[in-house]
Amino acid sequence: MLNIHNLSVSFGGTYLFEEVTFRLGAGDRVGLVGKNGAGKSTMLKILAKDFLPDSGNIATEKEVQIGFLRQDIDFEQGRTVLEEAYQAFTDIIEIENKLEYINHQLISRTDYESEAYSLIIEELSDFTHRFELHGGYNYVGDTEKILLGLGFKREVFNNLTDTFSGGWRMRIELAKLLLQNNDILLLDEPTNHLDIESIIWLESFLRNYPGVVVIVSHDKMFLDNVTNRTIEISLGKAYDFNKPYSQYLELRHEIREKQLATQKNQQKKIEETERLIEKFRAKASKASMAQSLIKKLDKVERIEVDEDDNSVMNISFPISKVPGRVVVEAHNVTKAYSDKIILKDINLLVERGSKIAFVGQNGQGKSTFIKAIVNEFEFKGEIKLGHNVQLGYFAQNQAEYLDGEITLLQTMEDAANDTNRSKVRDMLGSFLFRGDDVDKKVKVLSGGERNRLALCKLLLQPINVLLMDEPTNHLDIKSKNVLKAALQKFEGTLLLVSHDRDFLQGMSNIVYEFKDQKIKEYLGDVNYFLEQRNLENMREVEKKDLTKKETSKDKSKVAYEDQKKGKSLQNKLSKIESQIKQLELDIQHDDKALETNYNKHIEDASFFNAYNKKKSDLDNLLDDWAMVQDEIDKM
Repeated sequence: MLNIHNLSVSFGGTYLFEEVTFRLGAGDRVGLVGKNGAGKSTMLKILAKDFLPDSGNIATEKEVQIGFLRQDIDFEQGRTVLEEAYQAFTDIIEIENKLEYINHQLISRTDYESEAYSLIIEELSDFTHRFELHGGYNYVGDTEKILLGLGFKREVFNNLTDTFSGGWRMRIELAKLLLQNNDILLLDEPTNHLDIESIIWLESFLRNYPGVVVIVSHDKMFLDNVTNRTIEISLGKAYDFNKPYSQYLELRHEIREKQLATQKNQQKKIEETERLIEKFRAKASKASMAQSLIKKLDKVERIEVDEDDNSVMNISFPISKVPGRVVVEAHNVTKAYSDKIILKDINLLVERGSKIAFVGQNGQGKSTFIKAIVNEFEFKGEIKLGHNVQLGYFAQNQAEYLDGEITLLQTMEDAANDTNRSKVRDMLGSFLFRGDDVDKKVKVLSGGERNRLALCKLLLQPINVLLMDEPTNHLDIKSKNVLKAALQKFEGTLLLVSHDRDFLQGMSNIVYEFKDQKIKEYLGDVNYFLEQRNLENMREVEKKDLTKKETSKDKSKVAYEDQKKGKSLQNKLSKIESQIKQLELDIQHDDKALETNYNKHIEDASFFNAYNKKKSDLDNLLDDWAMVQDEIDKM
């Protein structure tokens, strides 16, 4: 389906990757992995033809459609969620508009005998057939199903996209891609803005996707559940194995260990040969043997070991000053958006040195409470900060606050003060932005690199209380581990929102679960919390509550089936109505012909046979319409 041959890309004279070759075929679900800045997003842009490589070529089969979920999207203002999602069906909507125009012409015209009228009838038949072939009777139902799967409620379908956050707009863009029936799907960090229910739904969708899927993600569980192949970009090379991510890591480790062992044995033999050469050189009688060994040694193909990119951030969070014993005190905090209450009468006291994790489903108020602490919006109740408290806040969408048009160096210098401005280059270097990297514009950075820059910028301010809301979004595995180690060493107070169990382990001594507008305290780490809740993992925490009565589960299932059946019946009804309208127009045309030239047609048996068949078909269609309408009324 798609062949990549000897692809090379360089920036500033340094290769991002060089002479990379691989092939993608139907059914391949590829996890494209590597460190932040390794070239994953660049590779997707090349595959999507957004970006041209320095050398190499990409060959695709004819008429292959490629859909690309970019990290940066831009919507046209003024459209609702449904209207934006319908942009996936430009061909169908164009045909639909044409049909509407044709029907208007047929209703308004009376020149039934004219050639122009006959051409309109033919056009109607042609466009109706095309509408059906393109799935015109199903696209509305398919759109709603995908939007519901990605977490949208029906009541927001007609809300303007302008009113949604970047994360929700990303979901709409993902919905459009999934509706387009592309041959190749390129997904750049698709799970960053999804709750667990939507992630599980997306996993199921992608596992059954018939085309090619290429995913850039740092979510190990998602990659393991979806992919059947892994391509890692590391130090300019691509490593390709037909294994999901975790199995690939094990296999790559085994291969590297074998390479090291083989290289060690080879080196040992080479050294023995070199000693013999030196020994034989000293004797004239052995000189020819020495030359023979030298020639043999020159022909030895040296075993190379796959290089590992072990460069990592050097990060620490020093505390600015020691605060009072109580750092945050919340009394009766209540927050609602319109009629929806998110938090109600929350009381919480945070003491100096606490390490606290906030867990729970998306939409239960974890991020909302963090934002309330930093006074980002108005709320009912009171939140008081303690003596000498200096907050450091890392928002879930922190990277969006960076100005894409300025350089990394300028970003840091603008945020620095007189005491630390001279250190910004060293700080950028410790976050792996070295040399000419600091002169890049922020907009060219990958999502992970932007998050690293945002973390680096955070360190320019004095901090003794850290509020971290999903800080691992976009970060590669090694960067996550470095950030985790830095937060574990942080001597101040930490409030952490995360859904990543691996990251949360060993990070907290108190867990607060947000659920049903309230919070519940667990005095222990995340493993203790899961044990108390009798859950296996964080996914179970974030799934919707399944402990309610089975009847409610059954009802929701029945409701969904009814909804699905209702949509199918509506589509069927629309199709019958279209056929009825066409037949009525045809019969009306025949009636007009009989009025104007009865004697001619009375002798034409084929005319009357066709005329009577149309009337019979119309009666049958009217009966069908009544039956379908009756079913809809009963539902």
